[in-house]
Amino acid sequence: MANLRDVARKAGVSTATVSRALSDAGPVRPRTRARVLRAARELKYRPNRHARDLRGGRRRTVGLVVSNLENPFFLDKFHYLEQEAVRQGYEVVVESTGYDPHRLTESLEGMLARSLAGLVVSASELDASASETLEGVEIPVVIFMSDVDISLPACTRINVNDATGVQTMVSYLRSLGHLRFGVLGHHTKIGNLKARSALIERALRASGNGVSIASAEVADSPAGGRLGSRILLAAEPRPTAIICLNDHVAIGVLRGIREHGLSVPEDVSVVGFDNIGLSEYTNPSLTTVHVPRDCLGRLAMERILDVGRAAPNEVLLDPQLLVRESTGKAPAVRRSAPE
Repeated sequence: MANLRDVARKAGVSTATVSRALSDAGPVRPRTRARVLRAARELKYRPNRHARDLRGGRRRTVGLVVSNLENPFFLDKFHYLEQEAVRQGYEVVVESTGYDPHRLTESLEGMLARSLAGLVVSASELDASASETLEGVEIPVVIFMSDVDISLPACTRINVNDATGVQTMVSYLRSLGHLRFGVLGHHTKIGNLKARSALIERALRASGNGVSIASAEVADSPAGGRLGSRILLAAEPRPTAIICLNDHVAIGVLRGIREHGLSVPEDVSVVGFDNIGLSEYTNPSLTTVHVPRDCLGRLAMERILDVGRAAPNEVLLDPQLLVRESTGKAPAVRRSAPE
């Protein structure tokens, strides 16, 4: 593989001239620059961008730490962040923690050992203990969906107004006549997942008399949702609507209900949260609460690049209920409707 000296020898110039010509960082005659570029092209020389950025005091890598890269919700965050990063000339490195606080701390320490332009953390298990790893960090840090207090000179929180999304969802299900609910969660003892689970149960209890709630906790996977559907459908009274903490779990619930010999939404309605890409293509398509992940990626890069210094350090995004085919009137309401 050709190096800088090879290019300099072929172009008949010094290595310093090659460096200036390739980086456009100093005065070089147009004819000389053309000769250097031609030599580099013929030798298929590729400059070491990492070394060049370090010498120039620039960092071109953004770190992303997520809870579960198998969940398309987190994969979408990576996609949108990377899309915006590449557009700005940056790359993204990512680590997945499996919701393990110990692994989160190790991942944060590993990321901070790199030469990063900024760090994005989207980990539900982020707590006060893990956040101590970030204290004193001088690079921009963006925290997704967490209320953990972190004292940093350049930290931005980007949260989703779960309360609004949950209330809209519950009001919609109650308008369909549902009174018997199942709530299917995962990792409900940590962070924003604990808060979302509590919001759902609180909104259901406040929605009127006669509401019954069965709950279960499973793994964050379609297999977990499949298992959870069996648990909830065995409850007395059997739920006519199942609310899932995310779409990843809800996809498994759809299958579990079919395996139980029931239909969606005729016998049981199903609602998810997040609006992952797959939710539109399930059978039936999944009613869910849309979380604007494209905005998350754009906003994160803006804060890392310090675009718009007047931007707030706390950003709250409003979700939107997307009604699809997996929800319908409660069976009792459907039976009592006039022909």
